[in-house]
Amino acid sequence: MIEQSLDVYVMARGNCLSIEGAQRDVRMALDVIEELSQRLDRGLTVDEPEVAAAIRMVLGAGSSGSRTSTALEKHQIRTLRRVISPRSPTQSAYIDALRAHDLVFGIGPAGTGKTYLAVAMGVSLMMKGEVSRLVLSRPAVEAGERLGFLPGDMKDKVDPYLRPLYDALHDVMPGDQVMRRMDQGEIEVAPLAFMRGRTLSNAYVILDEAQNCTPMQIKMFLTRLGENSRMVITGDPSQVDLPTTGPHAAVSGLSDALDLLENIEGVAKVQFSEADVVRHPLVARIVRAYNERDHG
Repeated sequence: MIEQSLDVYVMARGNCLSIEGAQRDVRMALDVIEELSQRLDRGLTVDEPEVAAAIRMVLGAGSSGSRTSTALEKHQIRTLRRVISPRSPTQSAYIDALRAHDLVFGIGPAGTGKTYLAVAMGVSLMMKGEVSRLVLSRPAVEAGERLGFLPGDMKDKVDPYLRPLYDALHDVMPGDQVMRRMDQGEIEVAPLAFMRGRTLSNAYVILDEAQNCTPMQIKMFLTRLGENSRMVITGDPSQVDLPTTGPHAAVSGLSDALDLLENIEGVAKVQFSEADVVRHPLVARIVRAYNERDHG
């Protein structure tokens, strides 16, 4: 993977590595190997996603040789189940923004870690006692389908829309703790409509799939922010599922909010691209193909 990505030749002889290639490429390959070695020294795993992440980080940073264990640890998020490290320079900037700002917009394509990192940061802050509640929300909008009548009680009806948030929670917290904290009201996963009329104090609040909110819904959500609370809004403006024609036609409120709040103090925006996709490598190529077609 290092050879293919950085145009070098790597030969292993016992516990020694020989790297051949242009000086800049060799320097970056060495940075990747040193970063992976530091990860092993800290007792963390190294598999294909970690190698790909290290390559992505070094390509983003250039051949400065400044990757150190201290710098890596600065951007880590510690949760009850795992230590999460950024897998791209944009993810590093996103983690910095989540720590430094009360309102953060994470914008970009699927698979870039926008929601996952926001949930992990919320869990980390709750573990430290910096917030007492974690509130996760999504608009209940079908992705181009008409699901019709769903059986069951209200929870059964809305849970399918909220499943990705549950998945992220269970990945960073043991399942029994997720359930216990939800029963105690410390973690709440609810549709956006349930936020109206509330003031969310001492809470870490996440709105996912915000491109499917109307301007009025975004305004309603933003004004829920209470004392000692933080808010993260994530979305992909290229995947709007709101109806665009007919009596229920609506415009996405995400772009509207980004334009309106661009120069407001305390608000940060982090823009992801297909280069930051950390799912299967094919996802990045799929996103790139759609972008090239849509933007000519």
